[in-house]
Amino acid sequence: MAAALATVLALGVAGCEVVVDEPEAPPSNAGNVGEQLAELPVAKAGSMRGYSRARFPHWRDTGKNCDVRDSVLKRDGEDIRLSGCNVVAGHWESVYDGRTFTDPSDVDVDHMVPLANAWRSGAAEWDDAKRGDFANDLTRPQLIAVSASSNRAKGDQDPSQWKPANRSYWCRYAADWVTVKHHWRLTVTSAEKAALSDMLEGCTWANKP
Repeated sequence: MAAALATVLALGVAGCEVVVDEPEAPPSNAGNVGEQLAELPVAKAGSMRGYSRARFPHWRDTGKNCDVRDSVLKRDGEDIRLSGCNVVAGHWESVYDGRTFTDPSDVDVDHMVPLANAWRSGAAEWDDAKRGDFANDLTRPQLIAVSASSNRAKGDQDPSQWKPANRSYWCRYAADWVTVKHHWRLTVTSAEKAALSDMLEGCTWANKP
């Protein structure tokens, strides 16, 4: 994951970083992301009535005292140290904002398509078992280790409302968002679809509709 990040230059002032754009490697769905975007049904955001995070059971166990969060931290980090199968140390670079961490407690595992957004775009009609499959999906690019601050800033917003500070990640971010929504047959709002199209516009590998 580190190779895909933008280069971050320290300015000598605590907390100040400059992100330098570098070409982003195409994602696995690069050949058909445009087609997938065109196929996403457009609908108004649904009601939040009945929503709670508990309706999306996570994190699922993946071993003794370990869960899906540990799996993501292990996958997305480098120099990982384990206690049993628990991730206790490592090195993580947050693709959303270029920040780096060595303590796993400082890292959030973000749902690419937030749970509340999924609820408003079709998941309200699922049962809790299917919502659990969505919340723990390690096959699609639905789970990613990022800085806690960027995850909290994103909240349940879609790409028309929030984009990563690291602009060099926009192509991958939009493609991954499309992949997740397309696989799970979720809807998008008209503003969301327009934002995704705009983000993919400059991606030379994207087969735009």
